[in-house]
Amino acid sequence: MASLFSFRKPAPPAPVLPEVPAPIGTLRIGLGQLLVEGGEPARNLARAVEQIAQAAAQQCELVLLPETLDFAWTHPSALYEAQPIPGLYSDMLCEAAARHQIYVCAGLTERAADGRNFNAAILIDPQGNIIVKYHKINLLDVEQPYYAVGQTLNVVDTPLGKIGVNICADNYLDGLPIGHTLARMGAEFIIAPASWTVDYSITEEHDPYQEKWVKPFSILAQLYNVVVVSVTSVGYIVGGPYEGKKSVGCSLAVDAHGVRAQWAFNEFAGQLVVADLARPHRPERGTDIGLMLQRKGYRFDQLP
Repeated sequence: MASLFSFRKPAPPAPVLPEVPAPIGTLRIGLGQLLVEGGEPARNLARAVEQIAQAAAQQCELVLLPETLDFAWTHPSALYEAQPIPGLYSDMLCEAAARHQIYVCAGLTERAADGRNFNAAILIDPQGNIIVKYHKINLLDVEQPYYAVGQTLNVVDTPLGKIGVNICADNYLDGLPIGHTLARMGAEFIIAPASWTVDYSITEEHDPYQEKWVKPFSILAQLYNVVVVSVTSVGYIVGGPYEGKKSVGCSLAVDAHGVRAQWAFNEFAGQLVVADLARPHRPERGTDIGLMLQRKGYRFDQLP
């Protein structure tokens, strides 16, 4: 397997990676490619609740929904209409999770008590309790007027495995320290609501995601034996700095062996994708993880 993480130029021969430990179970996950309309939280939440029901009907144990599915990413209405968490919109998702007895991870806009907005993601258990709330850290320049930078990371133990949550650009190559940290905290699954957006002229004949998404997901998956999963909205962007661009689906799941699930790449592909993902066995803890990385050829003592 070729190395994706060497910083040397020219690259040295690829190290021979140890065999991936046998999995310890399976997670059935629904990837909810959701049509998200700018400034239409009621319609967006109704579609989200419907996809939760669809996922439960297909025996999914967890359903992952897109980034800022309430107002859409960087829609100006979120600046003055965002809700707290817990609050009106998160309560709707919690009620649906409890009704259908399923884990739900979804992106929302959060109005904090101090008046700041955050690009947030929540993980809800089948009893309707919010067990993780995360604020996006690797904010794009264009979204910084809309959201404050997050300051915490968390991994939670569940019967499905150890789950870490981040959001969209947190998994860019320049944001990979966030994924590294979640993996060092023991995550077996890193799940990420997203809103992958391209210019209106990009069609399904193009594929801008190999370098932008498959590569960073693969780096984390191969280094740590984690599963990285992201789901994105679909539809045209209305309002805000990206007006006229479009979100195009292409939801993705990658493990140490490669791409395990990938769905349609176009702005109309609003549907639920179901994937059965092997739960990885990750016995290393603490400094043992560093030793494992060294055996794989990862260098801690060199600048890029």
